[in-house]
Amino acid sequence: MNISGIKDCYGCGVCATVCARQIIDIALNENGFLEPRITDEGKCTNCRLCVDVCSYSHKELSLKASCVKSFAAWSKDAAVRRKCSSGGVGFEVGRTLIGEGYKVCGVRYNAERNRAEHYVATTIEELIPSIGSKYIQSYTVDGFKAINRNEKYLVTGTPCQIDSFRRYLQKFKKEDNFVLLDFFCHGVPSKLMWDKYVHWAEKQVGSLTYVSWRNKFTGWHDSWAMAIDGSEKGESVKWHESYNLSIRGKKSFLNTRLSQGDMFYRLFLSDACLGKACYEKCKFKYENSSADIRIGDLWGTTYQDDEKGISGAIAFTDKGNNLLMKANLECVEHPLSVVAEGQMKECAHRPFFYKKLMTLLKDNSLDIEVIMLRSGGYLKWKRLRERLMNPSRTARNLIRRFRK
Repeated sequence: MNISGIKDCYGCGVCATVCARQIIDIALNENGFLEPRITDEGKCTNCRLCVDVCSYSHKELSLKASCVKSFAAWSKDAAVRRKCSSGGVGFEVGRTLIGEGYKVCGVRYNAERNRAEHYVATTIEELIPSIGSKYIQSYTVDGFKAINRNEKYLVTGTPCQIDSFRRYLQKFKKEDNFVLLDFFCHGVPSKLMWDKYVHWAEKQVGSLTYVSWRNKFTGWHDSWAMAIDGSEKGESVKWHESYNLSIRGKKSFLNTRLSQGDMFYRLFLSDACLGKACYEKCKFKYENSSADIRIGDLWGTTYQDDEKGISGAIAFTDKGNNLLMKANLECVEHPLSVVAEGQMKECAHRPFFYKKLMTLLKDNSLDIEVIMLRSGGYLKWKRLRERLMNPSRTARNLIRRFRK
């Protein structure tokens, strides 16, 4: 038995990582989501490793844990906090571990390949591209295969990616070498939608050279805008430059504000084109995690007047808690109900117009503006309000924007 019978899964790519025969590929299916494919069935030895590490094929999580402690947290470095989409916890955790000899397998956006992808960083400069949220599905295989299980790593990813990766570590008894970090996940949208959006954006700025999904131009609570540079507008990003140039504001490459929530975020936050597994088989909402640490924006009423950005951070293991305590972070302990107040507590619900929207996205003759117009009768602001489960300024700003 192998992974060939699994379709519409999480697309985590760990099956391709563990396969000793190297016969598993991860590629986009017709709806724009990553899933595994066996490239040569004749070479399969039915070792079952691919199935054993697959989170999608298991009902239970790979880590039986409960919240150890939960915090509001933010970087003590004002420049880091300003650059990151919330409080900068992910970057500070990575920076701390790099200082202790760890490597970091995180996610960056590759503008040349037009995709989010996992990669390995060994220095603070190499870690910088991982800053910020990436609201599209990441391709993990190259990054995961570059990991040496006998060395020390921080691995970050979506909850399903991390659950599968922990299963992988358990198979080889290498959990002690790793720190695993996930985040509150809304779900991943179809790559078809992102490709449509990129096509529209390139008409404005030229070929994309940089993308940041959220930036605090007008404050943290109003940070739902795209920062995009292109070949015609903006400045080429040189990621090899020093930490001081890239973080401390001596160099600015966030020049073009696009979307402002009216297209990409409208489709994403309305759950209009998420992966099938996000609707039906996500078991990772709220406090359900296989990571040592879970992070996200601390939406809700407690910090509704803060515009610098606050992260919610939950430690599920003593390892995770100790790491948060020694990182360059200000941590204020709160109950989980406060830290996760604005986060989803159950799977997203597939809207009744899902098939219609996917059909539109597959039509190469339609651009995203036309698709938005044809879908406008469905994407009501009320649907967004139903998805955002808090009365904070965040929800009010989004509702007001989409209501126009």
